Amino acid sequence: KDTKLPQVLKIFYSFFDTLNDALIVLTRWIIALTPVGVFSLVSFSVAKFGINVMLSLWKYALTVILGLLIHAFLNLPLLGFIFGRYNAYRYFFQVKDALVLAFSTASSAATLPVSLKVSQEKGGVKKSVAGFILPLGATINMDGTALYEAVAAVFIANLFGIKLGFLQMVTIFLTATLASIGAAAIPGAGLVMLTLVLNSTGIPLEGIGLIIAVDRFLDMLRTSVNVWGDLNGAKIVNKFSSFK
Repeated sequence: KDTKLPQVLKIFYSFFDTLNDALIVLTRWIIALTPVGVFSLVSFSVAKFGINVMLSLWKYALTVILGLLIHAFLNLPLLGFIFGRYNAYRYFFQVKDALVLAFSTASSAATLPVSLKVSQEKGGVKKSVAGFILPLGATINMDGTALYEAVAAVFIANLFGIKLGFLQMVTIFLTATLASIGAAAIPGAGLVMLTLVLNSTGIPLEGIGLIIAVDRFLDMLRTSVNVWGDLNGAKIVNKFSSFK
């Protein structure tokens, strides 16, 4: 029985390795069709809510976008330089395929196969590290979503004339962080978890309807930041890992 065990393990390994290759091919097909789907979703939002509603939310959208850009191109590269001792901007271009897919699909789960591939083949991350950190990050590391939920909560509170004190701001900060950890790695999950953040400070849930018109585009951006954070986390851990 012991002599047959290695052969059985090889069969299981070959099966899952082939299945992973098939999923990567399927993902590439999705990438090819994504522009059509994204255009349809944005067109539906404009047709339903009107272009004026979308334009009225530009300050809110701009705040979220600036926050995500600062986190993606300042905070994360700084962490990479301090702890990982690598150039995050060069690494960005090495793993850009995963980030483009994350932006297109707005799903960390759909991006995972590509993230695993590019981080190992182009980013120099060990297979053992990528295989552990990236799936874990796709599940619990939603830094872009946390940032978005905090900004959205404050924006909705201002729309309803609700003044937020220091304790309420801290509550929003903590709740947004915890809610983002529990958010699913699928499109629109952050918007659903936003209800927990609003409930924690007594902000009316109706405010979600005011920002839903621009949520699809912001969802694409924050998912890209989520995946970028996962990839940087894997790169940093790779620096200290002794496993092959």
